[in-house]
Amino acid sequence: MSVELQSFQRSPPSSPQYDASSPRQPSHDNSAYQHSPTTRHRVTRQGEVDLSMPSTDKLYESSTDVADSDENSCFNRVQCTCIDGIESTLDGIYTKHKRVIWICIYTTLILLYAAYFAYAMYYTRLQDEDSIRLCWMTILIVVGVLVYVVWVPVGDKVSSCMRPCMDKCSEYGECISWAVVLCIYVFFIVFVIVDALIISNNPYNLVSGSGIIVHVFLFFVFSKHPSKVKWRPVVWGLAIQFILALIILRWDFGYQAFVWLGNRVAEFLDHTDAGSSFVFGDQFRMHFFAFKVLPVVIFFSTFVSVMYYLGAMQVVIRIIASGMQTLMGTSASESINAAGNIFIGQSEAPLLIKPLLKAMTKSELHAVMTGGFATIAGSVMAAYISFGVPPNHLISASVMSAPAALAMAKLFWPETEEVQTTEDIKTMEKGPEHNIVEAASAGASAAISLVANIAANLIAFMAILHFVNHTLCWFMARVGIMLYPECRALELVFSYVLWPFAVVMGADLEDCRQLGALIGIKTTVNEFVAYTELGKIITNTDVADVWTTFGGSLTSFSNQSAYLSGNITIPYVPSANLTERFTNWYTATGSFDHNVGTDTLIIMGPFVLLEGIMTQRSIVIATYALCGFSNFGSIGVMLGALGAMAPERKADISATVMRAMIAGNVACFMTACIAGLLFKPI
Repeated sequence: MSVELQSFQRSPPSSPQYDASSPRQPSHDNSAYQHSPTTRHRVTRQGEVDLSMPSTDKLYESSTDVADSDENSCFNRVQCTCIDGIESTLDGIYTKHKRVIWICIYTTLILLYAAYFAYAMYYTRLQDEDSIRLCWMTILIVVGVLVYVVWVPVGDKVSSCMRPCMDKCSEYGECISWAVVLCIYVFFIVFVIVDALIISNNPYNLVSGSGIIVHVFLFFVFSKHPSKVKWRPVVWGLAIQFILALIILRWDFGYQAFVWLGNRVAEFLDHTDAGSSFVFGDQFRMHFFAFKVLPVVIFFSTFVSVMYYLGAMQVVIRIIASGMQTLMGTSASESINAAGNIFIGQSEAPLLIKPLLKAMTKSELHAVMTGGFATIAGSVMAAYISFGVPPNHLISASVMSAPAALAMAKLFWPETEEVQTTEDIKTMEKGPEHNIVEAASAGASAAISLVANIAANLIAFMAILHFVNHTLCWFMARVGIMLYPECRALELVFSYVLWPFAVVMGADLEDCRQLGALIGIKTTVNEFVAYTELGKIITNTDVADVWTTFGGSLTSFSNQSAYLSGNITIPYVPSANLTERFTNWYTATGSFDHNVGTDTLIIMGPFVLLEGIMTQRSIVIATYALCGFSNFGSIGVMLGALGAMAPERKADISATVMRAMIAGNVACFMTACIAGLLFKPI
């Protein structure tokens, strides 16, 4: 392509001309350009100038093109000048009236939301849970905004006025803390004794109290640094556990409040299913851990990254940190993680404090891992409830184990280093991302290595555990101890080793070995399988209660099996489908007969309840003792998660993870002991 322009041919300046015959001075031709009507420049694409002799019929066209080009250039310059002027004017107006503009925008948004809220309240009239949730959410937002508006102009003045008083209180802060916790312990001890002897009339509850003493004593003896134990976080952690136990187990409103919070968290995390089903298909739940659990980590990582970018997480961390440091003397990172573990899992909760992990002490890392091992995630709670596990005890177990984990962690691995994360929290800033989309993308990208580490470590640890289990079974088979087809050598060992712990937790003596075996399954496999076995026992117990209530007899109970003999006649209820319950779970040697005339069901024994039965008290204690991710497989999950978040701390994480798993188990045992203390037969 070439552009043809009529032009002036630039001629080099001529040199002086001398005429010998003429006395005139040499003439200089200073004309730099000489018009040549027969010459034109052709500028090629390579930038070369081609001199040629154009035909006369194109000269007019060339002059027209030049005129059009000049006109367009003039128009563009005018357009740019106008736009620049408008932009400069608007920018000046915005800079001058920025505050007023944003006040108008906020006022408009507030008025629009107020109109929406008023119509929503009129439309629903608070007749459903969603409208009540909207009402409370609006109240909290309004209160928060009012506090912020009032605090910003006067906050510094109030803080400076209260500084002398706060400094004076800080001098006696530890004494005040000990006095308060002493009152809590006195109240709880008196309440438990009165409840066991008078209200519930069940003195056996007091056996569970011995379990608390035994576990604390053993942890002190085997502590990493027994002489460095700071008792303040230990006694306060147990005190908070006592308070939560009373609120959840003995106060209906408290229980319903935690149920509501748990449901909201589970509802929030369930939004992950939209992405999982799109990527993996509608049948993604068939591969539960890979396509259901791991995507939750990605979604939550994205959410936390956005919250850090907006600065919301920094505010939450500072508030909880100040309260927990004043009350328990623990660091903010430990406290935030413990609170998060109530509702989210062991690999999601550390995301809340991800920027602080690299500066944590070993004791803090140990506390973070213990919190993950001692609790379960809200996303898997529904699965355990579907097995028949009591939902009220399952929810309260996850809540109560969080402070117990913090207490046991600080007892088992006391703080001996200088905590750095306290100052880090004071200087925490927003994320480095430029906008919210970049923050979300960064959170999702950061979760890739996290998910990969979790999956790889879990595969490795489960494979090693399977190898060890089958090796032990092979050795046992050589001496006539046959554990096939289900090889559970480690569980058999744990059923004996953990029998004393089941006793001090307050389980009925005839159920202690069963409880020990369940804890062994949870520790060597996972809590999912353990709750599956507990669900079978609960169903067995329900069937045995029906059997004995309608005249049948429980003829024997041995080797974790129960035998039902005799015949019973019960009302026929098709929806109950008792026949299916018998044949699904048991070796059914009896028979069933539906008497249409009397509309009754005649069940003729005997039946063998292979998994055995447990008392109601033992089932409740087992529910609490199993409620945690403390198993060998979860060690791989924890190493993968924290190792990906803080690669420079892998050595410290590996050195503390085993003690953290043990501490998480014992934290669950402590929760079971308190549940035994407050057990009330239905």
